[in-house]
Amino acid sequence: MGILDKFRLDGKSAFVTGGARGIGKSIAQALAEAGANVAVVDVDLEESLKTVSELKASTGAKAIAIKTDITDKGQVEAMVSQVADEFGGLHIAFCNAGICINAPAEEMTLEQWLKIINVNLTGVFITAQAAGRHMLANGGGSIVTTASMSAHIVNIPQQQCAYNASKAGVVQLSKSLAVEWATRNVRVNSISPGYIGTDLTLQSPTLRPLIEKWIELSPLKRLGDPNELQAISVYLASDASAFTTGSDFIIDGAFTCI
Repeated sequence: MGILDKFRLDGKSAFVTGGARGIGKSIAQALAEAGANVAVVDVDLEESLKTVSELKASTGAKAIAIKTDITDKGQVEAMVSQVADEFGGLHIAFCNAGICINAPAEEMTLEQWLKIINVNLTGVFITAQAAGRHMLANGGGSIVTTASMSAHIVNIPQQQCAYNASKAGVVQLSKSLAVEWATRNVRVNSISPGYIGTDLTLQSPTLRPLIEKWIELSPLKRLGDPNELQAISVYLASDASAFTTGSDFIIDGAFTCI
């Protein structure tokens, strides 16, 4: 088998949470282009259906949309079962969904803190656990979580202690699952993107002053593009990364080097 063949995902099935837009949509596109069947999982069903239509038109892949709240254990387990039933298995799980609330630590409400932790950390655990149980019972698979460079640095000028803590938790959770499941053919890795210029980010008037600061601080003097996360995503999903588990990949244009 040639090296490029190892990156192919033909015959494999995947889901991507937060897959309707932004980073998740770009990852779903990459997996479909590599040959996988893809379930676009999101709380926004209408946008998910649009993404599914685009995937089918551009790649010819089999794709479905599933509305799921990743903080609801029952909904997540039903989603995993639906993916496995409709595609004949589940081989790749991309636990990507996440949120951010910027608030000074002394003013942050407990409700805000819990909302971020519930989605970004507990939701990732619920989703990875459900996917892992299926994979452990059916020969293995690859789970990838979306952490952040914020797991490694404290961002400025925005104040986001809960987000930073949640993403650091995602990295350590992924490493822990990787070790527990290493001998049972379930690999778990995380990606830690830097500032990525998604449509929602670029179109937000409130973020525009922050974006200018981020670009000023960045060694590359630009934001990343969601498509620049596609290659690492396909690598981690594919057999090309068979010896890669428990790793965190920082893709940030050297931002954390400064």
